[in-house]
Amino acid sequence: MAPGNLDLNTIGRMQKEEQFKSRIRRIRYGIIIFTLISFVIFIIIAALAVINEGLSDFIGNLLRINLYYMAAALGAVFLSYAMRFPKWHIYLKQLKVRLDLKKSFLIYMSMYSMDLTPGRWGRAVVSFTINKITGAKFGRTFPAVVADNFTDFAGFAAVAIVAAFFVNKYILLSVVLIVLMFLPFIFLYMDRPFRYLRRRFGESKRLAGFFKAGNLYFRNNRMLDRKAYLYSMVFTVPSVILIGIALYFVILGFGVSLSPSYLPIVIFIYCSSTLLGMASGVPGTLGVTDAALLGYLSIMLPIGFGVVAAVTILFRIATVWFVELFGFISLVFTFRYWN
Repeated sequence: MAPGNLDLNTIGRMQKEEQFKSRIRRIRYGIIIFTLISFVIFIIIAALAVINEGLSDFIGNLLRINLYYMAAALGAVFLSYAMRFPKWHIYLKQLKVRLDLKKSFLIYMSMYSMDLTPGRWGRAVVSFTINKITGAKFGRTFPAVVADNFTDFAGFAAVAIVAAFFVNKYILLSVVLIVLMFLPFIFLYMDRPFRYLRRRFGESKRLAGFFKAGNLYFRNNRMLDRKAYLYSMVFTVPSVILIGIALYFVILGFGVSLSPSYLPIVIFIYCSSTLLGMASGVPGTLGVTDAALLGYLSIMLPIGFGVVAAVTILFRIATVWFVELFGFISLVFTFRYWN
């Protein structure tokens, strides 16, 4: 009997490992597809610039980027994401998950390798990593992922609204889009819809795992108090502003003379274009944010279209692919915890 049980356990473990590997392959394929989409988008932007400016002028614009300003932009982007780490650590602490700072930081940064997944929910991979280290179940740590996503958007929304009021443009549109973007979080913070589903379909064996994880999620989610969310804003709001500053650095890098008085407008351009991309539901806001950036920069700043196209391409490289790069490197380092 014992050997047979061992064989069954081994088979079950192998099946789970194969299922996990299959999910990883799907994620990789998804990232490759989104990479190709982004590349096509950049090609389209470059083609428009070439048609408008001429090939030599466009290439000249790209080549005259000041590398010091570009480095400053990349530094601002990295700092923006790294400075959000304290809120993540406080979430884990309130959920009674114990990790040393080095592991916690590495796991947190690995989340950003999944920012091209729909709704960024691929970030849940960190719950799997934490499970391998501490044994904490997925439903116990997933509230930290939800809280991190929610507070990221809440801080972004706050900056977007203030920026819209400052420039006195698209205020109503910004408010409507932000409200719509908040709606999905209702189902993650209010358990009434979940309880209704459990009453209706609780007897289903196929959904047993879902309801078990849901019960654990909502029970642990209550452990995150209001102070944790308010504490998060202290780090999230400045981190959003830093991304706007990164866009400002990229613009300056092309020799455009913009006084610091333009900074609120630049932050508004970043927030509004990103908000439109978020509302589209496209992973990584690919395409929509790029097009919105082109439009806003051309209309609201004294910059030629050729420079605008170059700024858009390099800024999106900094905020999408540079982020994916350090997120992926962190993810690779966390693989050691999966064994």
